[in-house]
Amino acid sequence: MKPLEHKKSLDIRETIQSNMKKRRNTTDQIMPIFFLLTASISIFTTAGIILILITDSIKFFSEVSFAQFFSTKLAPLNANNPSFGILPLINGTVLTSLIAMSVAIPVGLTAAIFLSEFASDRMRKTLKPMMEVLAGIPTIVYGFFAYSFVTPLLMKIIPTLGAKNVISPGIVMGIMIIPMVASLSEDAMNAVPKTMREGAFGLGSTKLEVTLKVVLPAAVSGIMSSFVLAISRAIGETMIVAIASGSSKAFSFDITQSMQTMTAYIVEFTSGDAGSGTTGYYSLYAVGLLLFGFTMIMNLIAQYISHKYREEY
Repeated sequence: MKPLEHKKSLDIRETIQSNMKKRRNTTDQIMPIFFLLTASISIFTTAGIILILITDSIKFFSEVSFAQFFSTKLAPLNANNPSFGILPLINGTVLTSLIAMSVAIPVGLTAAIFLSEFASDRMRKTLKPMMEVLAGIPTIVYGFFAYSFVTPLLMKIIPTLGAKNVISPGIVMGIMIIPMVASLSEDAMNAVPKTMREGAFGLGSTKLEVTLKVVLPAAVSGIMSSFVLAISRAIGETMIVAIASGSSKAFSFDITQSMQTMTAYIVEFTSGDAGSGTTGYYSLYAVGLLLFGFTMIMNLIAQYISHKYREEY
């Protein structure tokens, strides 16, 4: 190669490398900023929600004392003497959630044990997607199912059951969150190393003994986290309880009668019963803030359990 041609080839190579380096430096500088902004969207959204809830809740509590708020008297639409006691709503929310978990925990955990330890690969690939279809059904469909099918069915068993009650939506909510409990619990059990199972089998344990005494204790952190997250999901459920549990604002523990939950209260008032800027309107934000606090606490408990009892393999 002639010296002139060699020099030209070197110049071209250096030019290409210089351009690539500039392009790479520009990209390396821009992309981290883009990724940071994208990751910050959820943080900014959460901060905005909290800010709005706190700001409008302060307006509510400037007119209603904490003693009145944490009372059993709830009559927000009373023209002469409206009251905004939250305890009837907390009571209805807790009762429906407890009924839901009494259905979801045993059924979901049993399904997870079967899928993880007893089902064949072919059966697992068939049953798990079928079960997870429940998670894709709109909650308003569950609400109509609870009101038009489950409630009439329960009336034949419990004659005193009201047309709107707590039992029916609680049971249907439990059915709705079964896939969450089952899927998360199964993932936790599948994470247990096979060597632990093989060691237990080598000591003469049966399949059931290995499941109950080895796999479940080893996966307890993931299983408990699934329970807590499912409770959080039940607490925040809206349409099922809005349709099937009614809007009674009486403080009662009779689960055969109508009660109102915090989410159902918000739905009722946002449908037009409370004028903008009124005390009843701002009560929505106070209830929403309390509901947000409940779900946040449940998520923090799930994270604590997961980190506290997690086994490292």
